Amino acid sequence: MKLHRLTALAVSAVTVLGTVAALNLPVAQGQSVAACGTANAALNRPATASSVEHAGTPASAAVDGSASTRWSSAFSDPQWLQVDLGATQQICRVGLNWEAAYARSFQIQVSGSATGPWTTIFSTTTGAGGNQTLDVSGTGRFVRMNGTVRATQWGYSLWELSVNTDDGGSTVPPTDPRNPDFGPNTFVFGPATPAGEIQSRLNAIASQMRTNQFGTQRYAVLFRPGTYTANVDLRFYTQVAGLGLSPDNTNINGHVRVEADWLQQGSDPNNLGNATQNFWRAAENLSVHLPAGQIERWAVSQAAPYRRMHLSGQVQLWNGADGWASGGLIADSRMDGVVVSGSQQQFLTRNSELNGGWNGSVWNMVFVGSPGAPPQHFPNPSHTTIDTTPKVREKPFLYVDGSGSYNVFVPALRQNARGTSWGSGAPAGTSISLANFYVVRPGAAVSTINTALAQGRHLLFTPGIYHLDDTIRVTRPDTVVLGLGLATLIPDTGLPAMTVSDVDGVKLAGLLVDAGPTNSPVLLEIGPAGSSASHAANPTSLHDVFLRVGGAGAGRATVSLRINSNDVLVDHTWIWRADHGAGVGWTVNTAANGFVVNGNNVIAYGLFVEHYQQYNVLWNGNGGRTYFFQNELPYDPPNQASWSSGGGNLGWAAYKVANSVTSHEAWGVGAYCFFNVNPSIVASRGFEVPNTAGVRFHDLVTVSLGGVGTINRVINDSGATANQANQVSYLVSYP
Repeated sequence: MKLHRLTALAVSAVTVLGTVAALNLPVAQGQSVAACGTANAALNRPATASSVEHAGTPASAAVDGSASTRWSSAFSDPQWLQVDLGATQQICRVGLNWEAAYARSFQIQVSGSATGPWTTIFSTTTGAGGNQTLDVSGTGRFVRMNGTVRATQWGYSLWELSVNTDDGGSTVPPTDPRNPDFGPNTFVFGPATPAGEIQSRLNAIASQMRTNQFGTQRYAVLFRPGTYTANVDLRFYTQVAGLGLSPDNTNINGHVRVEADWLQQGSDPNNLGNATQNFWRAAENLSVHLPAGQIERWAVSQAAPYRRMHLSGQVQLWNGADGWASGGLIADSRMDGVVVSGSQQQFLTRNSELNGGWNGSVWNMVFVGSPGAPPQHFPNPSHTTIDTTPKVREKPFLYVDGSGSYNVFVPALRQNARGTSWGSGAPAGTSISLANFYVVRPGAAVSTINTALAQGRHLLFTPGIYHLDDTIRVTRPDTVVLGLGLATLIPDTGLPAMTVSDVDGVKLAGLLVDAGPTNSPVLLEIGPAGSSASHAANPTSLHDVFLRVGGAGAGRATVSLRINSNDVLVDHTWIWRADHGAGVGWTVNTAANGFVVNGNNVIAYGLFVEHYQQYNVLWNGNGGRTYFFQNELPYDPPNQASWSSGGGNLGWAAYKVANSVTSHEAWGVGAYCFFNVNPSIVASRGFEVPNTAGVRFHDLVTVSLGGVGTINRVINDSGATANQANQVSYLVSYP
């Protein structure tokens, strides 16, 4: 029990003429005393009111941080305005900035529910308007201003309602930008580090992580600007990155490679060339100079971005022989030699310079804004080529400046972009000192993380596993949340791992969100339900954010990623209900939808969504665009009756555009089936969309993998059946 604050009941009892009496109570010896925080916990939180004067004075205007917008009510008593803080908190101060129409009598009330019961923590009958700062004490999720007597003939009108909460007796530690603590799983090398020491560390990590597909280890290997000789054998949950402002600031003479050499392919135990489970790793911001006469290998599948790289020679995207591969992404990179895709089933190349060209095609190769890409041709070869990228922001990244200080660079938003963001000189964007970040290490309390966010700090998650007992709440515009080494967030209590308010310019990057054992209604949500603001000039963006249900252990989540805000950019995601690993089964790792879009004008580049039990993608917003989509339907429906969307449909489409949508467009999309639990299962179609001129799809494919299962049509009632007899079905366009 905290003795230094009054309970809500005690505060109410000593309220006299609108002034709360202060009591000096002792603090137990050795007890941490919580201070009243300075961050506004109500900022951009969902707000509701008993009434509004008109559409221009909504409840949300009182919590938007602007002194030029306001909430105003109808001209009657009583009226109320309340804000949802998102979780129960200890309230210590409430601020009211009244417009001319203020309250003579009102109460500040708190509750754990939007509908009460309400506890009064402040009351007055002599309100004088203006700016009021009220020191209070109470516990609740919802805070209400309950007006009972108006001071004017008008209603109640507030420019702003602010709420401050206890800091929990803890403080957010500062970050020294010259000597940050990235934890024990981050290794930073400089040009003076002996090459043998570097290689020894790289080899040790590679050996530990070679087959460690669902392990708990996470690593980041970072190279300061300079030149190195190294052979980077990149394995699970490892990120290797340069710390220069340009990839060419950090040169690796050697290799940064991914090999397919551990997973059996087919029935031959000696054939280990299978790359279809080479997941969760990343190479970024390096220039790689290959030894003379040698080639690079990047034999990957999903969640393995090759981003902001400069490669001097040829690269193979599979094992170079008969191995399978199912990737992948190259983005913001310069490839001086030919890229040979080999057995890669599908691949996205975005805003990259293919100076040596591209060789190869299987089902779905997509190129967006990439000079040197092959010309448009679909199918056989299946090359979908879009000349420019309509709107994109590259992933934020860590770098060291000339003074030795760490910063995070946030690339600028680009329109109709072609080629890399860095190839023509200094990239456009903004640098943020690491002093403005809370560097989070495993074991950090969610309350401390949220305090840091409320204070306006950005977040840098160091490599590791983060078990969450509450939701991480990003409420301020332009916040950067950056993970190193595939930092992994696990919500243990059935709450969302993270929510983002309906604000401008939030950037989330480099994170893996893993469902916990208690079902979460959603793992990651961008904007609350009903979000309506335009963010066209400064959209929120997600980069290499991956979500997973099962595989590492039992996990459940109804929806993995839900986007309610408008104008969001999704730059590469793999959203996966596990088909192998631990905690896997039709009734075990339950998950209805992978990707749900309710916002308008959302753009996805590199959308990988697999194995969900209903619609893998459900798109309800208008103006959506997808550039590259890859899907496998769930392997494990036990029978047809267990897997049906109703209305005479068999199964669920992989990608559903809601019937109410009037505008949507997609390029280079594929849906596959492998119903190995019950090969008699049939899906009526891969894609299901409204028949309207504004909804258009280009370069579609459905595949029955090995002929195990059936997809009757490609989209709606168009396209040939994919089954054992005809395993691949293409459709050039719809309608």
